Amino acid sequence: MAHINLPEGVPGINGPLTAYPYVRQPMCDLANAVMTGPSSLTKGERELIAAFVSSRNECQFCTNSHSAAARHLLGSECGVVADVLNDLSTAAISDKMRILLDIAEKVRQDGRLVTTPDIQRARDAGADDQAIHDTVLITGMFCMFNRYVDGLATWTPTDPAVYEESGARVAASGYGTKRYD
Repeated sequence: MAHINLPEGVPGINGPLTAYPYVRQPMCDLANAVMTGPSSLTKGERELIAAFVSSRNECQFCTNSHSAAARHLLGSECGVVADVLNDLSTAAISDKMRILLDIAEKVRQDGRLVTTPDIQRARDAGADDQAIHDTVLITGMFCMFNRYVDGLATWTPTDPAVYEESGARVAASGYGTKRYD
């Protein structure tokens, strides 16, 4: 049961965004800009970062939602989502993505843990400034979203079909009305 009065049956972040509509548009605009806007990272890679951060933050609603979106966007490479969440060190991903996820893990804990050598490793693996920027911003944004969802104890569905439907919708339509692609 949620810590505050939220609409019944409205899962995760959608509950407080429905109850407090003045924050819905700015938060959806931010999510759309970061997750669907111009980037050297694909939408699937950005959703993978969101799922990874949410998993590490133990936010089940966001982990399930963004894992589903990442699977839809990654298509034939969708198995990499489970691999990354299960064991980043053995996941079949590029060196660039592995290093960006290492940076995301540091930002998730404390942004000051990111070092100049971390950034150089990312650059050496092919990450440009935008990929590094977007990784840090996605991580910070999902730390906020995860804490919003879990701090209010929003409803987390247990039916995987709920997340698959949501993931398909996000993959096709983004996070609201204003898209950047």
